[in-house]
Amino acid sequence: MSVPPTRVIVLWLPDWPVAALRRSEARAAARALDGEAVPGPDPDDAPIAIMRANRIVACSASARREGVRRGQRRRDAQGACPRLRLVPADPGRDERAFSPVLSRLEQLTPGVQPLRPGLCAIRARGPARFYGGEEDAASALLDELAACGVPDARAGVADGLFTAEQAARLMSPASIRVVPRGASAAFLSPLTVAALSPVGGDDDLVALLARLGVQTLGEFAALDLAAVRDRLGDHGARLHALAGGSDSRPVVPRVPPPELAREIEFEPPLDLSEQVAFAVRTTTEDVITGLDEAGLVCTEVRITLLDDRGGRSERVWLHPTCFDAAALVDRVRWQLQATLEGEGAFGGENGGVALVRIEPEAVDDTVHHQPALLGQGPDERLHHAMSRVQAMLGHRGVVTPLLAGGRWLGERERRVPWGDAERPAHPRDLPWPGSLPQPLPSEVYRTPRPAAVAASDGSPVAVDERGGMSAPPAVLDGRRIAAWAGPWPVIERQWDPARARRAHRFQVVDADQTAWLLVLEDDRWWLEGRYT
Repeated sequence: MSVPPTRVIVLWLPDWPVAALRRSEARAAARALDGEAVPGPDPDDAPIAIMRANRIVACSASARREGVRRGQRRRDAQGACPRLRLVPADPGRDERAFSPVLSRLEQLTPGVQPLRPGLCAIRARGPARFYGGEEDAASALLDELAACGVPDARAGVADGLFTAEQAARLMSPASIRVVPRGASAAFLSPLTVAALSPVGGDDDLVALLARLGVQTLGEFAALDLAAVRDRLGDHGARLHALAGGSDSRPVVPRVPPPELAREIEFEPPLDLSEQVAFAVRTTTEDVITGLDEAGLVCTEVRITLLDDRGGRSERVWLHPTCFDAAALVDRVRWQLQATLEGEGAFGGENGGVALVRIEPEAVDDTVHHQPALLGQGPDERLHHAMSRVQAMLGHRGVVTPLLAGGRWLGERERRVPWGDAERPAHPRDLPWPGSLPQPLPSEVYRTPRPAAVAASDGSPVAVDERGGMSAPPAVLDGRRIAAWAGPWPVIERQWDPARARRAHRFQVVDADQTAWLLVLEDDRWWLEGRYT
């Protein structure tokens, strides 16, 4: 027995990947100016296209006016619009930008189901009874979308998700199409079979139907179901039902994510970091309690401090395991101390702290962070002890070395505060032309040590611009050189006169069989490291 389709309202936000890109760029620009991003319609001036696998998957209205279309190859799109801006597809960016839109809709009516970024569905019965009709309910939802910066959304109301989506796609901006109950088959009949492609995700099947002479959904629905199932399988039978308006898929509302962020305001503002740290203890406990109730732990947190003069300090803190309330209090104190010492920016002269906001940025399931069955291991006890020492000495009181990328040995070592999972500014996995290959010196001098290298006749050894040596090196700081190799040039930032560097590396072995790494830069020799 077939289940009758449910009346559904589908909201479609055209070109959502482009809108998500513009929203993310506007938010990043506002954050760079210490402002607050205000979503709104962007002027559709610059043609933009989103690309995946060398094909266009979405484009702006200005790009379409110049001949860019979905499915085009990259070179064809650039040929039609030479000033086209191409951006790689990012599904995560699309979903992040769509989440606030869903939250705004859920303020009007519960039960919103996101079908994909830019497309969502709502059961029509509840909103229609509240607003006095299906069209009035859809109009209220479109008004809410326009208020949050999406003025060109479309709405379709029909029996089933598929029919309602097609109704929305056929409308002009800010318009509503209501397909009467029981009229889905007649509405879908003149549409081409290409409408099945986004649903089935199989362009080959749609192309097969076209080659067989089936051009419209009505012609496809008129085929015998048994023959369709024998030729196209269960997937083809499902598409056959959709083409005939028999869509029994229910609307499955999403469960809104819990609100994990907490904030506290101070009136009057507080001036001392210890006062702020004491005052936020209850707030940090509320954050951890909310995470516990959701079965989550926080591994990355964003802390925002606002002062009474309009200043703002914002930083993301990472943790190698997970934060507890005491660790969050420490991060608030350290961030405030760094701001007052000039490492952060409150804007002009620092005022009193008026607001502290603690927002988990990355969370994980609690089961991944449960303690061992037989107690804590040595690593956890060490982390606890070092964290206690750090709480007494300050954020940078306990540091650990971190191996980063770079051409010079001294810049490859970074010291990060204990417990901070900081990402190095120069990642190791990037190519570093001119960097020293393995094996590396066992001892590296953080402060370069001057050296004297001379030829056998006592004259200084130099290297010209073409890498030619004035004489073989024979003496290092009064010791005879038994063997040597080089020079290997290291040339950096030739385009920047202020930071340009040009040097040559040598490896030498003295008479005591000690191996050294030497550098000649600006006619001066210095020791970079020693091999043992």
